[in-house]
Amino acid sequence: MKITQTKHGVLIEVFVKPNSNKFTIIADNDEITIYSTEEPVEGKVNKEIIKELSRIFYAKVGIISGSTSRQKRLLISGSEKANIEQIIAGKRPQV
Repeated sequence: MKITQTKHGVLIEVFVKPNSNKFTIIADNDEITIYSTEEPVEGKVNKEIIKELSRIFYAKVGIISGSTSRQKRLLISGSEKANIEQIIAGKRPQV
């Protein structure tokens, strides 16, 4: 997975597929794919990604690059790489 720990938080690179039936995060090989339920119009996909990932990771999420692209770099502030990896893999992080 393309997950990097930085001094500001965790940086992840994702590929987004809009217009899906359900918001889902899938990690397959070295790719992280986010399936968004929104249409790629007026930033709706970006808003959904920030809202849902903030809820899932219990942290502030921001888009660093790719706001108009399907390939995005996201910063998850105040989190650890190991916790993010566990959540993406579908496991509860250890506290």
